[in-house]
Amino acid sequence: MNKNDIIHFEEKVGRDLISLETGLLAKQASGAVVIRLGDTMVLSTCVQAKKPRTDPPEFVPLTVEYKERTYAAGKIPGGFFKREGKPREKEILSGRLSDRSIRPLFPEYFNTETQVTSMVLSSDGSADPDVLAINSASAALMISDIPFNGPVGAVRIAKLNEDYIINPTFEERKNADMELVISGTKEGILMVEGGGKEIPNEELIKAMETAKKEIDALCNVQIKLAKTCGKTKTEVIRPVIREEISEEVKKIEKEVEEYLNTFPEKKAMEAKFASIQESLISKFKELFPEDETVSYQVKTVMEEVIYKVSRELVLSKRVRADGRKTDEIRPISIIPGYLPRTHGSALFTRGQTQTIATTTLGTQEDQQILDDLEGKATDRFMLHYNFPGFSTGETKPDRGPSRREIGHGNLAKRALSYLLPTEEEFPYTIRIVSDILESNGSSSMATVCGGSLSMFDAGVPMKAPCAGIAMGLITDKDRYAVLSDIAGLEDHFGDMDFKLAGTDKGITAFQMDVKLSSGIPFNILKEAIEQAARGRNHILSLMNKALPQPRKEVSQFAPKMIKLAIPKDKIGAFIGPGGKNIKALIERTKANIEVNDDGMVFISGQDSEGIKEAQRVVEGYSKDVEVGQVYKGRVVEIKDFGAFVEVLPGKEGLLHISEVDVHRIRKVEDVLNIGDEVEVKVVDMDNTGKFKLSRKVLLQNKK
Repeated sequence: MNKNDIIHFEEKVGRDLISLETGLLAKQASGAVVIRLGDTMVLSTCVQAKKPRTDPPEFVPLTVEYKERTYAAGKIPGGFFKREGKPREKEILSGRLSDRSIRPLFPEYFNTETQVTSMVLSSDGSADPDVLAINSASAALMISDIPFNGPVGAVRIAKLNEDYIINPTFEERKNADMELVISGTKEGILMVEGGGKEIPNEELIKAMETAKKEIDALCNVQIKLAKTCGKTKTEVIRPVIREEISEEVKKIEKEVEEYLNTFPEKKAMEAKFASIQESLISKFKELFPEDETVSYQVKTVMEEVIYKVSRELVLSKRVRADGRKTDEIRPISIIPGYLPRTHGSALFTRGQTQTIATTTLGTQEDQQILDDLEGKATDRFMLHYNFPGFSTGETKPDRGPSRREIGHGNLAKRALSYLLPTEEEFPYTIRIVSDILESNGSSSMATVCGGSLSMFDAGVPMKAPCAGIAMGLITDKDRYAVLSDIAGLEDHFGDMDFKLAGTDKGITAFQMDVKLSSGIPFNILKEAIEQAARGRNHILSLMNKALPQPRKEVSQFAPKMIKLAIPKDKIGAFIGPGGKNIKALIERTKANIEVNDDGMVFISGQDSEGIKEAQRVVEGYSKDVEVGQVYKGRVVEIKDFGAFVEVLPGKEGLLHISEVDVHRIRKVEDVLNIGDEVEVKVVDMDNTGKFKLSRKVLLQNKK
């Protein structure tokens, strides 16, 4: 290998030095770039098929994969097979960050199967490699022969105290007030994903502006790389559309405009357009029976007509396809506690988007175990979003959660997680499930609203209620309209999908995807954020009317739970040899008992009396026996000279036969038997901690 074949560029980004290198690895790929920050290295490759697909293009045929090899952190995978399997949720979410950043920059009519793969080869455990992968994926496309209108730069930015930190470490992110991943071109912002602790609007804008300077630097270094070793790009061939078809389909423009001005309902509109389309396809198939692309040609031109008319309606008349004003929210209905046997539930409907959200409370053993590259951890809060086919009136197989479902669920989870009570305040494990029953846009934000309401119904003492809203944008450069609570048609034909969730104090989660390669100017973003705040507050007011505060008590069907602490040096005694003591306590009380290494003890179950008894025993391990105190103990052993009574867990004292009763007895069994509960007083203790008990003194006092 000739060292001259290796091309290497470096760029200072924030406080770090980031390098891009090509020419050594994966040389048979269309493009391959290694990005490095510290000892973290990510290899991104891109490959396109030998020739375009024969079917006309209806979407960008792009697949983006992100893989974290465990060897990168010096680990062997867990499980029986001891090798990486299907992508973990973290890998799916990281892959979506890259996908959403690069997908808008493929040219129109691009129709060649393309795969972008990013592999984490080395990880120093300091910063997350997911953002590095966005940059290396863009760089690989830039130097390849694949048509791509890049480059894309991306950084993670966190607000820690009053400082904005570019590409923060994992430790810094734990204490950050706000964190976001932002990607864009030199022209503008393309993608944003993040969250914060009820952050003000202006801080979000400031973070974006700060990040944009570093994005420009990352774009510049990619441009240098492409100029040095970039390949000639493959030509994108625009599909041929017959002039006869184009002219005939464009004649429906007036009909479409008149129909949209009646503000039709979603299903009626879909049926109307489908009827027009099928009629035109049938007509032209008869005229051009040899042309197999007639269907695509009609669909393409008709799509352009609807795109033009629907957007012009908004830009010129400031009225939307369903008759709303640009800042108007669809009608909302809320039914908390809709399901009788769940721990918490809410039916949330906004226009034609509806979710049934449920909250289930569990114990510590229900926590999710995470085995990530940076180490193992547990998660006490889960949110799962489901989008079945019937929600849009379609048939589709259910083969587990899609990448979209995982992404939407993660966004809603982020919105709500900042508002959860601490484990000390509320020791339950919490799982929210949002089943989308109807969808016409903004289903992830309906999940935020429904999830918040269902936790209120479950008695989770959240810091505040949380609502979400999806914002849209339609612009022709000279004019623009920011839309609140976008519906499906506006998402499809619009230029931006900007989701914001939060409380009346500020933002807790946000996600933005832009279809314009030029990005969105900051003045429009600022207007969208401010308009979103007004819409969010309107939704919160309706939620507060339906359920103003969390229920005072958890559901009768939820497990009862208590959290206690015992000294670390008492854990062994509490558990007992081979788990003898804790097993006996569980058997006796019928409660579920779990002990952490830090001494935290979780007691849960359905039997209140059993939980109280278990609590009494556990509390005993944090107490010491005191002379003069009276205890209710249990006889554990009987000898000729007296009985041993356990007054606190693991702490037994001698009740001499002479101290058993006020009268002289011949043997202890005349009064006490093993297992009996007896009230005794500690009358003496020696230097070794051994103590003596008396029952007689208590009986004398009663007389």
